[in-house]
Parts: sequence; structure tokens; C-alpha cells
Amino acid sequence: MKFTFISLLVSLIPLFSSTTHAQRSAADYFEEGNTKARTGDFTGAVKDFGTVISMNPDHAPSYYNRGLAKASLKDQRGAIMDYDKAIELDGKVALYYESRGVSKSLQENFTSAVQDYSKAIDLDQEQAKAYYNRGVSYAKLNNLRMAISDLDKALALEPDDIPALYARGNCKQDLQEYAGSLADFTRVIELSPKRTGAYGSRGLAKLELGDYQGAIGDFTKALDLSPNESWYYNNRGFAKNKLEDFESAILDFNKTIEMDSENFEAYYGRGFAKNKLYDLKGAIQDMDIAIILKSNYPELPKKKFYQFRAKAPVVESTLNRENLDQLRNQVPSNPKITAITTDRSEAYYIRGISKSRISQNREAIKDLTKAIELTPSYTDAFYARALINSEEGNQIAAIHDYSSAIKTKNSFSEAYYLRGITKIHVGQTNEGCLDLSKAGEMGYQQSYKVISTYCNQ
Repeated sequence: MKFTFISLLVSLIPLFSSTTHAQRSAADYFEEGNTKARTGDFTGAVKDFGTVISMNPDHAPSYYNRGLAKASLKDQRGAIMDYDKAIELDGKVALYYESRGVSKSLQENFTSAVQDYSKAIDLDQEQAKAYYNRGVSYAKLNNLRMAISDLDKALALEPDDIPALYARGNCKQDLQEYAGSLADFTRVIELSPKRTGAYGSRGLAKLELGDYQGAIGDFTKALDLSPNESWYYNNRGFAKNKLEDFESAILDFNKTIEMDSENFEAYYGRGFAKNKLYDLKGAIQDMDIAIILKSNYPELPKKKFYQFRAKAPVVESTLNRENLDQLRNQVPSNPKITAITTDRSEAYYIRGISKSRISQNREAIKDLTKAIELTPSYTDAFYARALINSEEGNQIAAIHDYSSAIKTKNSFSEAYYLRGITKIHVGQTNEGCLDLSKAGEMGYQQSYKVISTYCNQ
């Protein structure tokens, strides 16, 4: 934040009888220090305020202004010592506490900074910057609700304060309140149309809200303003994947990788697009890199699986293997891209699907199993592994995986349908027909065709 140097607040006591100082008063040095500070000569300002202090050791404004000059020279510790002295001499000036809070914030001592901002607010509740600074410190302490409350107060006092709007937008985004963050970044853009980061942040909000075309527009504008920011290309590629514009997405991911060769998200996004375009070897290669690259994150804790007891083998019903395969393959499989997490489970998932499409089913199952180990509630990974297990003839394992998918997503009509036909295939006709009925209730019309054939005998 910008600080305003205060003027002389009190009359100076008689000067020392020094010949060096006799010709110039303490007030002269004080004003000269202010002038030097305003023109950027902070070293000279520190010297002049020091001269005033040597002539009048109890002059709080000189300690304060010298503290500001030291802070401008990035001497935050020295600044804090001067603010301490100013507060000791005159503890009723809000700016003293606020400025000390800023220096503490710059030293990442946010808890103590909050205390100083609170004291400043107690002394002067009309200072928008104090609320803003305290809000930012709360955000640094991950107390986002308190941060937003303070930023609201700052904006009530100064409605068009761009840093406060920007900070509040970021806090809302961290709380996944994307509509609110979108509104804040939109206002920032209205006030400052060339603020690159606001377009990028608003693009992220639109991405989360499903406005993929709008997100692409914002990332494109951000790139117009700042063409060397790789993450704008990366996020635009992600949005294009969402719109199934896979060839254009690959171009954006290529650009990201060209600028940032260790961006695992870009390899993941490009691999997903290649998978969709049936460049399966290319997809697998990209997912290999996405999984390996920067995999120095801490080992994740062991996670529990959904456990099922295998039932006793039963004889097959009239739904034979050929019919099962035919019905299963009629169910469309259309994986959607999701943001990649630090554990890379999504990359294992896409690599597994890619391997299955070139008949590397055993390797595919390994990848899908790894994805599930990392994310035990990974619905799509259970579902994909079920399809492959069924194709490989392991129908009991497939039923277990369909059940896991349903457990994590109770409205998964395709999983009910496929579990139903698989149960009928292994002789669990009653349970299978109930699953088909459930799928039909959810609107999966194909279920009724199978019910009419296999469930009314």
C-alpha cells in the first residue's frame, strides 16, 4: 500500500546548542526529510529524520516517518523498531499501528499484523486500507471468512478499490464461491480493462461455473495482454477440452509445454485430447510424463477401498457371453476431462483407458487400480475397470466395480444397467432385473428392452 508522510504534529523543544545544528532547525530537517522521501531519496530521508531525532528524541512523527523510509528501503525490522518508538511516544495515532502491521505482514508475521490493524481500526474506523490490510492478513492465515468480512468493510468505504475487489475475488474463489468471485473480477476489469490477472482469474471462475466459451474468451484476452504466461494457454486448453475442441486444445497444451516443459497438467490435458482423437500411443506417452513429472509430493496415506464379499459361483443364464458383450458395448463411454490433482489419479485413469483401446487390458487395469488407490471414490475409474474386467471375462470383479461406482454415485444409471445385465449373465437373474428396473426408473430406456427379453420368463 502507499503511505502518506505526515507533517509536523507538535512544536519542537529548544534545539541543542550545536554549531552544526544552530543554523537550521529541527523543523527544517523534518520537512527536508519529507521532501526527500516524496522524491524517492529514502536514504537521505532516513538521515534527515535521524537528525531531528538527535535534536528531539521524543518526536514521534520523526520516528514514524523514518520507519516509513526504512520500509521503503525494505528494512522492515528497522522500520518496526521506529514504529515501536513512535507508538511508545504517542499511542493514539492509527497510522502508526497500520504501518507497523504492514511491515510485520511483509515479514509474514500475519498474526501480529492483524493485532496492529485491529488497533488501528479501533482508533479510526474510517480507514479503508486498514480493513483491506487486515483482510489480506486473514487470508494469509487462511481465515477466509474473516478476510471477506474485512474486505467488505473496505469496499463499503471505497467501493471501487481495485486491490480490495481483487483480493475479495481471490478469497471467494478459494472458498469455491465462483459466482461471487466472477462478479468481483468483472468489476476489476470494468475499472481497469488492461489488468491481465483479472481476466485470468475470471476465466477460472467461468471454467468452474461451466461457461467454457466465456472462459476461453477471458484466457484469450489475458494472452493478448500477456502472451508469455503459460498457465493461460494451459487453462484455455482445458476449457477447449471441455468443449471437445480437441485439436485446438492440443495446440494450447503444446504452447504450454514449449514455455513450461515441467507442467504436468499440460501433458495430462494433451494426453486426454489425444485419447479422444484416437492417438492412443501419444496419449499414453503424455500420461506417462504427467504421472512421472515432479512426482516428489509426499506419499499419500493409505486409503480404504469399498470391500465386497464374492458370492459363490453360479451357472450362466440364457444371456450368453456374446449377448453380454454386445449389450455392454452398446453403452457409450465418453470420459470427460477433469482438473488433475497432485496425486495424478486422473492421469492414471486416462492412461488406463488409452491402453484398453489398444487391447492392453492388463496394463489398463493396473492403471485404473492405481487411480482408485489414490482416489478411492473415483467413480469413473471403477466404471472403466468394470468394463474391462467384463471384457476379460471376469464378471464377478466387474459386478464389484459397478457396485463401487454406484456407491460413489447413486444416480449412475449406466452402472445399474450394466451391473444388471452382468448379474443376469452369471445367474443372479432376480437381482439383475431389479438393477435394470432401477436404471429404467432413472431414464435409461435400453433397460426395458433387456427386461422384456430376460426378466419375464
